[in-house]
Formats: sequence, structure tokens, C-alpha cells
Amino acid sequence: MPAAITIQHIKKTYRGNPNPAIDGLSLSVAQGLIFGLLGPNGAGKTTLINILCGLRAFDAGEVYIHGYSLPGQLREIKQLIGFVPQEIALYPMLTAYENLKVFGGIFGLRGAALDRSVNELLVKFGLEQSKRRYLKHFSGGMKRRINLIAGMLHRPKILFLDEPTAGVDVQSKNLILENLREINRQGTTIIYTSHYMEEAEMLCSRVAFIDEGKLVCEGNPAEMIRHSPGCASLEMLYLQLTGKKLRD
Repeated sequence: MPAAITIQHIKKTYRGNPNPAIDGLSLSVAQGLIFGLLGPNGAGKTTLINILCGLRAFDAGEVYIHGYSLPGQLREIKQLIGFVPQEIALYPMLTAYENLKVFGGIFGLRGAALDRSVNELLVKFGLEQSKRRYLKHFSGGMKRRINLIAGMLHRPKILFLDEPTAGVDVQSKNLILENLREINRQGTTIIYTSHYMEEAEMLCSRVAFIDEGKLVCEGNPAEMIRHSPGCASLEMLYLQLTGKKLRD
């Protein structure tokens, strides 16, 4: 498959920190994958996602999204991507429906097309009965689902997800993962970060382990486990490669 994302030797160092957040990382993600970016706290995952979404500048290297280069063709890239941050980026004093209308408008959706997209996704994520309720009254799982809908209203070619199931109940997590699989089957490439190794092993067609801003290894989860003696799961392999030292 053609590359959805091509990263070549990128570097990023934050002012005041002598150690790079991203240190010469290269990676290619084929179209149509659910691709997991996995690593300890401070490994560089969120920085990398922010770079790929055009939210953070990088110091050196090259990035291409569907053949468009960053940062020179950011306008074209923004039309192709959706981003769902780990933080709930919603307006608590608006209803679910009002929130989604606002975000749909930001993506250029209007009129019947916007209403159709909002209502279809509310049904998919089990929130059609709550669309007139204010966000401040929603549970954590409901807010997480609305947060996810807001990033995919415009049917992006690539969807970036930073910890999409963090802090949600089992039922909400199951529904979120089922819908992510369906969206992926419809052609959307998904870039996904998580600390839940079991979830990543089950969901992702390929994963990359990142630590200290560098690529540690990359491949199909089942194949990586099979070729790693003594590792019966992705979590065991992850600990073998990144160590058990706490990363606070």
C-alpha cells in the first residue's frame, strides 16, 4: 500500500532540555492500517503526534502526509486529517449536539451534510438520546465518545488518536474500539497511542515502540511476539525492550 505517513530523520528538542524529545526518528505508515505508537511516559509519542498534525514545529528532517510535506503544505494536510487529543477538548456549557455543530463548522461542514454526519455518529456511539444534554452533566465515558466524534465528523483520511480510551468504563471502551475498527474498514488510517498493551495487541495491525525519542522496533504485533523468545504478549515484549524502570 502507498504510504499515508513518511517520517525521515526528524528531530525535536525543547528549549531548556538538553535531551531531544524526538531523536532522528524515521518511520513509514502504509494507508489503511491501525497503527499503534507505544512507549513509556516521556518517550515522545505526543510530541510526534503533534508534529504530524502540524501543531508543533520540528528542528530537522522531513515529514510527508499522503505525499504532502510538512510544514509547507499544512493547509492541504489539514483537510485530510482528524485529531482527537487525550484531553477533553469540548465546551461544557454547550449540549453534545451544539458542540458537534461547532466542530463540524470548523471543518467546513454546513447544512444538511453537517446534520447528517453529526446524527449518524451520535447513533454509532450510542449518544443520540443524550444529544440535547449539556456536556457538564456527561460521564467520563460519554465525554470521551463525544470528543472522538468531534475529530471524525469530516471523515478524515487519517485519524490521530491520543489515548482514546483513557479513563473510560468497559462498555464505552468496547463501543469505541468497535467503531474504530469499522471506520478503519471504510478506509481511514488510524494512528493510535495508548498505554494499554493488551488493547493495542488486539486492535493494531502494526505497532512501533518509541523510547527516548527513538524508534526501538516496529512490526505486526503477533509476528513480533512470535519472534521474541520468552514473550507471550505485547506487554511482555514491551517491558523486555523498554525496561521496568519507572518513567514519572
